[in-house]
Amino acid sequence: MRYAIVTDTYPPDVNGVALTLQSYARGLRERGHAVEVIRSALHGESPGQDQDTLRIRSLRLPFYPTLRLAWPAGRRLRRHWRRAKPDAVYVATEGPLGWSAIRAARALGIPVVTALHTRFDLYMADYGMPWLQPVAVRWMRRFHNRADTTLVATQALAEFLLGHGFGRAVVLARAVDTTQFAPAHRDAALRAAWGLAPGALAVVHVGRIAAEKNPDLAVRAFRALQAQRPDARLVWIGDGPLRAGLERAHPDFVFCGMRRDADLARHFASGDLFLFPSRSETFGNVVLESMACGVPLVAFDHGAASEYLCDGLHGAKLACDDDAGFVAASLQLAGDDERRRAMGLAARESVLRLTPDRVAADLDALLSALPPAGRPAAAVAPSVSSPQDATHARA
Repeated sequence: MRYAIVTDTYPPDVNGVALTLQSYARGLRERGHAVEVIRSALHGESPGQDQDTLRIRSLRLPFYPTLRLAWPAGRRLRRHWRRAKPDAVYVATEGPLGWSAIRAARALGIPVVTALHTRFDLYMADYGMPWLQPVAVRWMRRFHNRADTTLVATQALAEFLLGHGFGRAVVLARAVDTTQFAPAHRDAALRAAWGLAPGALAVVHVGRIAAEKNPDLAVRAFRALQAQRPDARLVWIGDGPLRAGLERAHPDFVFCGMRRDADLARHFASGDLFLFPSRSETFGNVVLESMACGVPLVAFDHGAASEYLCDGLHGAKLACDDDAGFVAASLQLAGDDERRRAMGLAARESVLRLTPDRVAADLDALLSALPPAGRPAAAVAPSVSSPQDATHARA
């Protein structure tokens, strides 16, 4: 079969959406399908086409400079798909390119699914505009309801969408490469470069250093635990608009910048405790990556942590409004080396079944079963396992 993935972000971009889509494309190709990625052209990259990629002219986002937004491309897509019509289209981002892809697919009778990878409504509060949250939900609903199906990563998000008037949401699990993300990649030389003596505590934060990730709480939790563990260092793995300010305010922190692939896994596995205070994640791939590396974490009951992190077994999971509990849990885990090690082992064991080939098979089954555009989708979806190996109810 022929599939098309439409997105404003794709590697070499480094973020959860881009890397997830790359994994989907790779998995579908390994199953024998032709997959074309239609994406924003990168800075300095000419729009155009090669064997399996169509690049669309784009512009830089002023408030998110590491990403680019493609221009509308409806006519281009209709011409392109008339020459080589895909069997299904997967639209991953809600910008002008995504709207163009949905309209073009509908005009040509091609089944189309969307995926809700980013909770823009939650971002409104993080950037000081909570009154815009209902507007964001309406905009997201209008976009996703034009598709046959909307894919989401958690049952909680599916229930949220259905409760807010979204037509059909189906849960598709996420995967983690447990060969790449593994405790075996722990690196004593890297830890020494961070300024850690043998046996000292490496507290890591992995992700974009931006307001929506709630970094101030990570700082507060670390400073509290540092009073108990003066040997601890806070290591930031990633980049973002708040990095420069944090570096000036906290010169003792270690900033590693953006890391990719095996290098990211080496940095992750060299940590001892992951502080993840974000409350705006649609999923949060870093939760599974931390667990695969055997690094226990402190997180809020949201996104991936809600469905995969067992409180007290793999780390600590707090109610989303419990900042004091987040700090207290960080203190508790920082002070108990033996418990952290046991949690890390349990966390890794729990994610070993979340393999990329299994998720690719589920996505393939869903895409191949889509009816022609304009006909209602049957209420079926590929089987998706929960953290407890139960099957998610079909939405």
